[in-house]
Amino acid sequence: MSDNGLVSVQSRVSARETLDRLLAALAERKLAVFSRVDHAAGAASVGLSLRPTEVVIFGNPKGGTALMQDRQSSGIDLPLKALVWEDADGKAWLTYNDPTWVAKRHGLGAVSESAVKAMAGLLGTIAQEATK
Repeated sequence: MSDNGLVSVQSRVSARETLDRLLAALAERKLAVFSRVDHAAGAASVGLSLRPTEVVIFGNPKGGTALMQDRQSSGIDLPLKALVWEDADGKAWLTYNDPTWVAKRHGLGAVSESAVKAMAGLLGTIAQEATK
């Protein structure tokens, strides 16, 4: 993780395949996909080009609510998000916010510790599945 709280995992497959694997991993865990934002399609709609860049917004209200009950400001970083993108060399990446960093950012207390650890573990596992 870098100082900005982002975790980036290089994928061994294309951005499209990484996205498909991400969606499958979320479905397998019955995590709700609340929204998808295809930035490349948005760019194309106004005549601009952008390499594959898509955000998936997902989660489980049970997990996120615990954090917001601790500090409502954490809602700005929830639901969870993953960015699948392709760099200038054609390599695909999956990037997400480290829940531990989010907890520190919002000053979450001990009451949120188990939920934050669970989210961090879950995101790490999902990222590995999507990028292998």
